[in-house]
Amino acid sequence: MTKTVEEHLRLDLNISNYAHDAADCNGQAACKYVDWIYVTGWDFAWRCPTWEYHKLDAYGAAGKMKIVRDLLGGRLDWNSPTLRDVMYDCQLCGGCDVGCKRNLEIEVQMTLEALRKKLVDVGNGPMPAHVEYTRRIEQTGNYYGLPQASRKEWLPRGFRPAARGEVLWFVGCRSGLEQTNLARATLRILRGAGIDFAMLDDERCCGNFLYVTGQMDRARKLAEENLAAIKATGAKIVIFGCAECYKTMKVDYAKLLDISTSDLPFQPLHITEAMDIWLKEGRLKPSNRLDLKVTYHDSCSLSRMSEPWLKWEGMRGAWGVLEPPRQIRKGTNGIYDQPRNVLKAIPGVTLVEMPRHHENAYCCCAGGGVKEAFPDLAEWSANERLREAATTGAEVLVSASPLVIENLRNSGALKKHRLQVLDIVEIMARAISK
Repeated sequence: MTKTVEEHLRLDLNISNYAHDAADCNGQAACKYVDWIYVTGWDFAWRCPTWEYHKLDAYGAAGKMKIVRDLLGGRLDWNSPTLRDVMYDCQLCGGCDVGCKRNLEIEVQMTLEALRKKLVDVGNGPMPAHVEYTRRIEQTGNYYGLPQASRKEWLPRGFRPAARGEVLWFVGCRSGLEQTNLARATLRILRGAGIDFAMLDDERCCGNFLYVTGQMDRARKLAEENLAAIKATGAKIVIFGCAECYKTMKVDYAKLLDISTSDLPFQPLHITEAMDIWLKEGRLKPSNRLDLKVTYHDSCSLSRMSEPWLKWEGMRGAWGVLEPPRQIRKGTNGIYDQPRNVLKAIPGVTLVEMPRHHENAYCCCAGGGVKEAFPDLAEWSANERLREAATTGAEVLVSASPLVIENLRNSGALKKHRLQVLDIVEIMARAISK
């Protein structure tokens, strides 16, 4: 698409700013398949689970970009129920985005996120299945709709975390309310490393679900409330065990508040990053031999989606040239080495890689609102990822996201492939001497 008239642009959630990106998509297969440099064969060559599942271009990034082009051109109806179903049948995993940016600089991910905001704004989103979870978050402060007082019931009797401190542990809904074994494992690691930490008195949902379903006004309100609560603790570092909480505060809060990640009042640190640091400092000492062959699943929120956000605005001129130039987030600066370093530091643990790993990892479809609205797709994709893991000969599939762990553990293929699914904190907690 050639332009001779300059236009002012912002990298934000306004769908109109991505007209050039939508029009410039040429439908090549980088958003569909893993790049030929990395692919190991026809099996496990797909990059996009939704596209592979439906076998219809409308469900892939190239088809969606053409749909956005026609929506912005007035040739399609924003209020179409079919449009809503197709656009929400996507886990927003970023696979297509990093695939496209392997050769081009089209903002596929931002186009899809902005599209969901637009659908909500015109009253054609979110999906009906998302409404109840939204109500729970707004009325109870958590995804499950449980009493907030139960968030700390898993804490050891007599243990009283500080309310203020330089290090804050943000536990998250899943670990604090459902998968409390992960919270207990993380607590053991923090105490084993000798870390003094604080916890929020009334921790609320991070808002990931609101953001990915396009409910940006609700997500922004929650972001402001959470940032105020964290600031009141005096925290300089916030540690997250949940990949979705980490990505939401590190990246999405910056988008919502029109700032860069570096402008946040604290440093976001995932537990895998923290453990990697503590191992190198000698604070964390895994001494128990586990003798496990494991493979690691790069959860989307911790890997390609977790690159720091950089605020940008400028002009687009002829041939789409940007002024000033903009640093492109290509998914390669996410959290990849740290969890692998942690696993390799545990005596007896052998790490083997799946065919698709690092920025090319295959999404299990737990996120993006898919698990709630399209459970069949979420289970199918989890089954595919387990099938891939089984080819490595590993006994354990490890990840670092309670959401992913929940989806994989619920898969009907788990017993078939004789795999155990563990969060990385569960493995490290076992490796620490009592």
